[in-house]
Amino acid sequence: MRVRLLDRLSAGLLIAGASFVTSERAAAQVGEPYKLGTFSFDGRPTVGVVLRDSIMIDLAAANRDYETKNAAAAKVQSPADMKDLIGRYDNGVSQRIKQVVAGLVAAKQLDGATRPAYVRNVSAVKTLPPIIYPGKSLNAAANYYGHAGETGTPEEQKKEADARRKDRGAPYLFLKAMEGAVIGNGDDILMPRGRERVDWECELAVVMGRKAKYVSAAQAKDYIFGYTIELDMSDRGGRPETEPRFGGSDWFIGKSHDTFAPMGPWIVPKEFYRDPMNVGQKLTVNGNVMQDSRSTDMIHDIYDLIEYSSSILTLFPSDVISSGSPAGTGMSRSVRPEQIWLKPGDKIVASIEGIGTLTHNVKADPGPAPKKIWADAPKTETKK
Repeated sequence: MRVRLLDRLSAGLLIAGASFVTSERAAAQVGEPYKLGTFSFDGRPTVGVVLRDSIMIDLAAANRDYETKNAAAAKVQSPADMKDLIGRYDNGVSQRIKQVVAGLVAAKQLDGATRPAYVRNVSAVKTLPPIIYPGKSLNAAANYYGHAGETGTPEEQKKEADARRKDRGAPYLFLKAMEGAVIGNGDDILMPRGRERVDWECELAVVMGRKAKYVSAAQAKDYIFGYTIELDMSDRGGRPETEPRFGGSDWFIGKSHDTFAPMGPWIVPKEFYRDPMNVGQKLTVNGNVMQDSRSTDMIHDIYDLIEYSSSILTLFPSDVISSGSPAGTGMSRSVRPEQIWLKPGDKIVASIEGIGTLTHNVKADPGPAPKKIWADAPKTETKK
């Protein structure tokens, strides 16, 4: 009788164990979608896995726990940072993330009393820029039909957009500084001293996953790691001289001030992003909608941008291509009759469908303005 009871208990344990394994494998196969970010966790920066836009898993601690509980599992070195994760994503890291996520989901450990210490609410940790810092950011200028010529009247803007539809021309890309310019969700955007014509641009940013040189548009998707948001903040004040000695736009002064590249809040790996060329983009200032568009309005899609940029220089894993701004920037006169510039105290909220939301307050860079020659020029820059 005792033997039969033990047999039944053993069978029950085997069934329960099999059920757990089956549940974990099923979760891994279905693939609970996740996002990836960098967070300040107990005072240290760490790579985190984001679930359901509300839960963060400290990947290094979760990986240690997983390997302790699964002695036969392959050993995977935890990524040191997001660059390391991107570089090794297809060499074991992706699979380990999926295993960790599947195990926590199957065991119902994302909340409640059984939640491990390495699982936190996103609201309880500080979100840092997802990549600290990209090697380079290539930003597309005037790459939306609605943004082309929007400093003109509605009629002039339509004429410019129609001309671009007939002849798209080549993409126009410029380099933007990263360290110093990149900030994370919630960080303040600083108004540069003596510069008063600061503008916003909510952009879909592509994060490269592989080294790319002379990559065709048809091949480009294979080189993408994922997607994030970049706010391409812009100083429209132009060059300081009343009569500039150099022709064209000054992209350095226009784009590379400190805090002028808010990025994040995290990265969506491409396997969890259905169609980047048909997503909504929205930006508000103090609750007022300024930009509300879709990526379908791009002149050159993200694959064209990769083809073009990789024909000029080599793209490396974690490099970023910011794909351009929709209509509705502060300098627009086609969307609204008067141009609007940011001022200290303003609040910017920018969202892209399927990625997340960036929220930033605008503050004055404290201290006196530099000597007068570096203040805003009398004429407003009218190009992107």
